[in-house]
Amino acid sequence: MDCRRCGTPLERPGDYCLVCNTANCDAVVVVFERDRAELTMLDGEETVGRTTLTTVPEDDPEAEVVELRNFAGRVADEIRRKRPEEVYAAGAREPLRECRAQLHHRFYRVPDDDDPVERVRSQRGERSLEVVQTPPEEKLGGSHSTLIGGRDGRDVVNTVAAHPNVKKLIPGPIEAGGGGSRGGVRAKATRAGQNGNVRLLIRDGSSVQENRVVTTAMDRETGERVRDALNEALTEAGFQAE
Repeated sequence: MDCRRCGTPLERPGDYCLVCNTANCDAVVVVFERDRAELTMLDGEETVGRTTLTTVPEDDPEAEVVELRNFAGRVADEIRRKRPEEVYAAGAREPLRECRAQLHHRFYRVPDDDDPVERVRSQRGERSLEVVQTPPEEKLGGSHSTLIGGRDGRDVVNTVAAHPNVKKLIPGPIEAGGGGSRGGVRAKATRAGQNGNVRLLIRDGSSVQENRVVTTAMDRETGERVRDALNEALTEAGFQAE
């Protein structure tokens, strides 16, 4: 592949051109399996290249930690070569989580559809949602300041509030739920309303708290995209309710 601006041959598809300082892709989609990662480079909706990286998982637990970190590091290095505006990832959680920890790009978890790349491409062809840069703690509001679940409950709220398409999170009253949930604090974003906003249900034992989440979505369809992303983030954090 050659640079789209100056024509310099690029070592790998979608690489940033160091000759004329031009990005040749604006997004990277990574689909992880435990032993491989497939990277697709997008420029708008166009696919400009694909790369596959592999690893051999170790049997020894201590060696596996190092191998996993190195594998994720190779994927992160490949992404850095592209200097994309956004990174989208799907698939196996362990290498995905480790790779995200090594990057400072805008990083979005997408559902494990039959074709995550096509899902991202179609979303990028739609009207983009506004991105909110406000820190998570500044997105909390409303008359109820108490959060269910102690530190874990706070982590749930921060996980949701950290999403770039969340404008505000308004805690609701804590009520008796009538039945215990399985161990620990659990959370789930419910179906989006007509205005694109969702509800965040947090359960702790027999208690439940319903929180209003104001998003940048403009209708139910785009609100469902945000809801899916929030539930993926809660799953990654270990709080997703069934």
